[in-house]
Amino acid sequence: MRKEAEKEVNKLRSQLGQHMDAGAGGDAEILKLQIALEDEVHQKKKLEEEIIILRSQMLQLTFEADQMRRCLARGGSGNAYPGLDSPMSQVRDSLSGHKTPVSALFDQVGVQKILDLLESEDANVRIHAVKVVANLAAEGEQKLWCLVSLLSFSILLVLVGQANISISFCLKRLLLYPVIEVNSEANQERIVEAGGLTSLLMLLRSYEDETVRRVAAGAIANLAMNEANQELIMVQGGISLLSTTASDAEDPQTLRMVAGAIANLCGNDKLQATLRSEGGIKALLGMVRCRHPDVLSQVARGIANFAKCESRASTNGIRSGRSLLIDEGALPWIVQNANNDAAPIRRHIELALCHLAQHEANAKDMINGGALWELVRITRDCSREDIRSLARRTLNSSLLFRSEMRRLRIEL
Repeated sequence: MRKEAEKEVNKLRSQLGQHMDAGAGGDAEILKLQIALEDEVHQKKKLEEEIIILRSQMLQLTFEADQMRRCLARGGSGNAYPGLDSPMSQVRDSLSGHKTPVSALFDQVGVQKILDLLESEDANVRIHAVKVVANLAAEGEQKLWCLVSLLSFSILLVLVGQANISISFCLKRLLLYPVIEVNSEANQERIVEAGGLTSLLMLLRSYEDETVRRVAAGAIANLAMNEANQELIMVQGGISLLSTTASDAEDPQTLRMVAGAIANLCGNDKLQATLRSEGGIKALLGMVRCRHPDVLSQVARGIANFAKCESRASTNGIRSGRSLLIDEGALPWIVQNANNDAAPIRRHIELALCHLAQHEANAKDMINGGALWELVRITRDCSREDIRSLARRTLNSSLLFRSEMRRLRIEL
């Protein structure tokens, strides 16, 4: 069908060219040929869409038949027909070496043709394409499914309503496998170059659905592990978007993703001022309202990262004055959680206190806020020798801390 359509299109193009060259037939004849050509191109596109869908359905039937044969051969029971609506079954088969229908379809027609179906005029084609893309993203194979999900995600969500598919259908599949949690630096670069970061920030800006924002924030958090990406996030207004999302969100998992993204940004020396001016620090501290340990752990990590950057800048003579964290009112929460029962929170806060204490401009506020007693406790009770040693060195190197410890008769 496709070859015949292509042949007809080429024939019409040739005729159109001949008429234009000869100047014959007049405008009416040319217009007629142009309309016929457009109709043929449209028909060709529809045929290509039908071919892809038929191929997908054929691959699915073949896959199900193989599943049935394997099930019978094992003599076991279970669902032999996982279908496109059961991606986790297909994920397991993919991981065990069996190529799934969507994986085979990707190999045969390529990702671009599949993504093109998302913009089809036919609602049924869009429905099928959304399911294929969602399952494709859920497989988690090493073929940049993450890139597929990021590049198509904004289009996918826009078309969800048109295709009468619930947003949760797509998101559940995208969340089934950590495909957006991209740890490969090469993959991160390709995602950003292809516009994935811009699309993710657009989701935070344009969608109020918290599930959408949670997925987007999680992807941004992972991209924000790369220093170059951190600066791009800042330039594209990502800090204020994350801050707004933090204020609006209620679900602990959404807050965990947002806090993780901001915590990663807090580790970049160049973003310190912007994090404060665009509400990043305030948003980070505001998320402690959640009280969920996973959220608090990310908040604590962000504070530790920020304090470390400040300490480094002070040591290098780049900045002076007291910590922006103290200016933003973070010290009471830091002191309160320095001995938190949750080990990850406690460890991050202990490090944050040590970094803050390394700068003499913070000493007076820390003494008045009760941080000295926590630093002393760290030198004695912290489970990590390196942190105990750091706290001891920090206290001994500060004139104000040494003077206060003599007054209180504290010995290390």
